[in-house]
Amino acid sequence: MATKKPSSIDEYIAGFPKETQEVLGHIRTIIKKAAPAAEETISYAMPAFTLNKTYLVYFGGYKNHISLYPAPGGNEAFEKEIAAYRSGKGTVQFPLGKVLPIDLITKIVNYRIKENSKQQKSR
Repeated sequence: MATKKPSSIDEYIAGFPKETQEVLGHIRTIIKKAAPAAEETISYAMPAFTLNKTYLVYFGGYKNHISLYPAPGGNEAFEKEIAAYRSGKGTVQFPLGKVLPIDLITKIVNYRIKENSKQQKSR
């Protein structure tokens, strides 16, 4: 990817090889379908979605994988599903060349929407 900071998700995705662009576009579509009211932006030089002016999820492309942030670490409901993928503190990595787990990504986005809603109510 080019070193210039992208100004849009389209520009971010365009900076990757064709195969990676397709996967990034697919994860973007999955997120948009799960959170249609979320707004797209660039934050920390990567694609992000916000809901109610709060960050919902980020995703990023890398040489061998696509990452989704934040992953619901420590949440028993996700531990088995996330265990199939490499993950770190707050991230889950989906290897390039493998089918994206649409259901898992959708569950993570829905979980983040619920967390976002709880944050809004507590303000």
